[in-house]
Amino acid sequence: MRRLRSSTVVLGGMGVLAATITACGSEPDKRCVDPLTREQLPRYECGSGSGGSGSGTGGSGTAVATPRGSYYYGGSVSDNKVSGGSFNKAAVDSGGFGCSRTGGG
Repeated sequence: MRRLRSSTVVLGGMGVLAATITACGSEPDKRCVDPLTREQLPRYECGSGSGGSGSGTGGSGTAVATPRGSYYYGGSVSDNKVSGGSFNKAAVDSGGFGCSRTGGG
């Protein structure tokens, strides 16, 4: 029977620890969604911000369209409709191995 060297065991343990920390800090999925129909939209429909920003004019004086979508976090997509997530990023638990969600409110 072959014995593992202590450096191999330590490196393997560090890999598991790194994966656990990464899983806890991971961001939930972010999709551009029509808030009324819950239909998934192309990312450009949400604009560069969090969606729902007001319209204005560009540098050349042309009107900039108001994004029709908002970002939807977590959940899943079925038949191009989202469910099981939230428009509020803080309300979505990204979870992960060894993570605990704590807080009051």
